[in-house]
Amino acid sequence: MKSQDILRWLPYAVMAVVAVVDVLAGPRLGFLPLLTLGPTFASVSGTVGRTAMAGGIALAICVPLASYNNLLGRPQNYLTIATIGAVTGASMLAGRLRIRREHELANVRRVAEAAQRVLLRPVPRRAGDLRIALSYTSAAAESQIGGDLYEVVTTPTGVRLLIGDVQGKGLEAVETAAWALGAFREAAYEEEELTRLCERLETSLARHLGGEQFVTALLAEVHDDEITLLACGHPPPIVLKHDGRVFSALPPEEAPPLGLGPLGAPRPKPYSVPFEEGDQILLYTDGVIEARDGKGRFYPLEERVGVLAQDDPQDALDGLRDDLLRHVGGPILDDAAMLLVLRHRD
Repeated sequence: MKSQDILRWLPYAVMAVVAVVDVLAGPRLGFLPLLTLGPTFASVSGTVGRTAMAGGIALAICVPLASYNNLLGRPQNYLTIATIGAVTGASMLAGRLRIRREHELANVRRVAEAAQRVLLRPVPRRAGDLRIALSYTSAAAESQIGGDLYEVVTTPTGVRLLIGDVQGKGLEAVETAAWALGAFREAAYEEEELTRLCERLETSLARHLGGEQFVTALLAEVHDDEITLLACGHPPPIVLKHDGRVFSALPPEEAPPLGLGPLGAPRPKPYSVPFEEGDQILLYTDGVIEARDGKGRFYPLEERVGVLAQDDPQDALDGLRDDLLRHVGGPILDDAAMLLVLRHRD
């Protein structure tokens, strides 16, 4: 039985149990005030009308039980009836307010979904000789968007990819992600080199970030038989070769995230790794590798990428996401984004 069905029948089941217990206990023990549980539970998920009906049933049960308990005409019985009526009225008001909040939440969700489609657009399943899959899991239970960002664009210089993670959470992180994506979408078509593209992102974010805010990012550009990467404080991608080898594409030296350039740290340098027919590369945010199980153990991503050995990249990535959620055993604590790119020439 579904939870909604349980909540729908719970008020009547509770009142039936109270009536049976009252009869079995005999006239000496009165359980009539517990009939107020009926309209109270009805207000949790039912309509105002259903709550009123539960209150009416509670009053209808109260009268014969009061007679059985020899309470008719006594002040105690009138007090019980008044209590049931008052609780029913309060429950109806609470139900009305709950329904109004649910409608407001539904409207907010529709607006959020529209914003998501603008900010985090679906990535193309194919770009040139690449097949691309995406997985995005937000840490916010009622949200489909957070501080992680991604993008795939086809430019005159080739297919370019971005994956990043904004420091912090909430609306401020979403706003920063919007600035970063906007800058990337514009500069990716104008700059011929990844270093210049990175500088454009740094300059754009410098106008909006404050204090110690920053954005980790990984830029990628696909060429013939290789992929060029540029990491700004971001976890290195994992390369899965067609011959079964798996390795992390580590940068030649560590570089700071975007937004920390003014501190005088060395700027990131591009580096290339072979990327041939049948090869895959997995780009991800730190929400994946920092996900912990009940014992505090991090998710061993490099050990689990074997599930990606499938023909369909999206099915493979969905399987990896399911494995991640099984490892955590509950809601994740940080946004987790993954991009899987397969080189497949038709």
